[in-house]
Amino acid sequence: MKLRIKGATLRLRLTQGEIRTLREQGQVEEQVPFAPTVSLIYRLRKDTAAREIGASYSGNVVEIRVPAATADEWCVNQQVTLAQVQGAGGAALNITLEKDFACLAPRADEDESDNFPHPQALQGKTC
Repeated sequence: MKLRIKGATLRLRLTQGEIRTLREQGQVEEQVPFAPTVSLIYRLRKDTAAREIGASYSGNVVEIRVPAATADEWCVNQQVTLAQVQGAGGAALNITLEKDFACLAPRADEDESDNFPHPQALQGKTC
């Protein structure tokens, strides 16, 4: 799972296996170790009590919650993106969840074997 943070935007990209784990186990989590005892954890979790996608940060954990029914539907359909704006005004946070497509031009330093096939690759397009 990839986490991109830019300003007031959080974006998670999930591979096919991570989508499967979310559907079957209810959450996907990654960890960024900064020191032996300090890590940043980012997690996507299905939440039966949630009414909309939301994010929180506490104790070095970024957690994004998605309503369970929404997550279950997204995991099995062709929809690529789920998005939500949390808060209002100057404190708004844009949250985006995406299925991670393989790049049109393969990169030597990335394993994209579990990514979703890029829709334009089927049309013979490249970068």
